[in-house]
Amino acid sequence: MQTAAGAGSPQLRPLFGGALSAVIPHNVTDISELREIPDNQEVFAHPHTDQSLIVELLEFQGQVADQDAARYHFEDIAGSNKAQEPGAFEVSDVVALPKAEVSLSECSSAWMLKGTQCVSKFNEEARNTVSIHLGLLRLPQFSTDILVTFNDPQSISPDSSSASAAETHREPWTVEDFQRTLLSLTLHSPGLFG
Repeated sequence: MQTAAGAGSPQLRPLFGGALSAVIPHNVTDISELREIPDNQEVFAHPHTDQSLIVELLEFQGQVADQDAARYHFEDIAGSNKAQEPGAFEVSDVVALPKAEVSLSECSSAWMLKGTQCVSKFNEEARNTVSIHLGLLRLPQFSTDILVTFNDPQSISPDSSSASAAETHREPWTVEDFQRTLLSLTLHSPGLFG
């Protein structure tokens, strides 16, 4: 687990071998230290809650208009989470981010989506209601969409393997922590994109 020198303060953290960086909450567990993570992802978990923060490099979806791309990726995540049946996912808000607020100056557009999904972990029957805050930074010149996803469980089934984490909700991350990560994402090496 990586911690900041000053307890409680977020830290600038290198991502993808230093090709990118972002301000990440101080109290994170780097999941790559616990299990294998795909090369196109950086995955962090809160040490005391079931929250997670994921930075993901995906293929640019040129067939999807900018204003629809965050929803496209959200629905793709719903499919991966087996949350596609009616009522299992909902988008409540999609907003464009002003480029002046985004550190990643190379992006052509930036979007933020808020939604919910009813998901199970590890193919369990029990389903948890999770607020998903998704940030999308579009980089068509690198054929890449960067997703920053904050998974924030709202309702944990007592039968879920996550039920014990729900009882120890100490110092949870906030939407502001997610926004700080999204808006601070900076590119240092375009070679990352091949």
